[in-house]
Amino acid sequence: MSADNSAENVSVPLRNLLNSIQCVRDRVRDGESNASNGAFNLSNFWDSLNQAVKAVSQEATKLSLAFSKPPVPSQQDGEKLAESMQKSILTLSTVYYWLPKSQGVSLRRQVRDATVEVLEGVEQLVEVILSSPLQGLSQEQLMSTGGVWSACDQFANLPRDNKAAVLLVLSSYIGVVKDALEEIEQALSEAHDPFGDVLADEEEGEEPRGNQDTYWSERDRRVIGPCQGLMKASAACLRKLTAAVKANGNVGTGQNVAQLDDLADITKDISPGVDDLALCLYPPMDYSGVDSNTSKLAALLRKVLQIIRSSHVCGESELSWVQFLEGAVDHNLQKARDLIQQDS
Repeated sequence: MSADNSAENVSVPLRNLLNSIQCVRDRVRDGESNASNGAFNLSNFWDSLNQAVKAVSQEATKLSLAFSKPPVPSQQDGEKLAESMQKSILTLSTVYYWLPKSQGVSLRRQVRDATVEVLEGVEQLVEVILSSPLQGLSQEQLMSTGGVWSACDQFANLPRDNKAAVLLVLSSYIGVVKDALEEIEQALSEAHDPFGDVLADEEEGEEPRGNQDTYWSERDRRVIGPCQGLMKASAACLRKLTAAVKANGNVGTGQNVAQLDDLADITKDISPGVDDLALCLYPPMDYSGVDSNTSKLAALLRKVLQIIRSSHVCGESELSWVQFLEGAVDHNLQKARDLIQQDS
């Protein structure tokens, strides 16, 4: 039998494996978890999941090695390799489905994303092998194998409960808001009218100079002040909430788990809200956009603070900063509105 025929024969089980992986991936991405009947043992789940991930990594390595040098595996050997790989994939997806939503939507979402990443890594590896089964170990195959290992290794760093999952989510939000604030502050420190001194007195009837839309006027800078105040209140809210979840977050009851998910869900809109406001501030300043986006961000922050206030993470010490931030939001919104109307 020629090498070409061998490659063609062994590609049949690989193509079947690829179809199976794609079906499993789609089900994991879009499917619901199994209903939780009675007590759920989270520790046992993690033990089983880690074993399943380890098995996928080992099977992917075996598959890659089998196609790393001539001769190409026989059809029978190819079928065995594909069957073992498929079994490990199905086991991983089955264990993932054990995790019920009652353990936390945030936790389940992060476990789901990590599982999908492993499945996509294996899918890519099989595609690479199928595209060049006779070429031996290519750079692309090496990278695909490494991609599976990397995706599997990420499971060691996944949050182990919904409190840890929500803290991870909040941390990502804080980073985005911090970046937006720093960009505005840097732009303010660098921005100036490059021709302000030279062309301070334009002659009557002259056209305005062409660069006027590239820097902030004094009016713009006055409006930016309370907008920065709202953005700083957003950052402070996320930082303080993170500290409150760390100190008081509890996953002992279904209600507490759900409250943590609510906090992660409501705060996800803060960073886009800050970004939308920041974009309106850059010259030429969009005053109607500033007015609209300050109102939206302030309304969102009030809602977030209200949900924090009614959640189990808000104790007496947290209540003081919740009240302070509520006042800061109202003050900065009113100040921004007054300045926009006053100068219009």
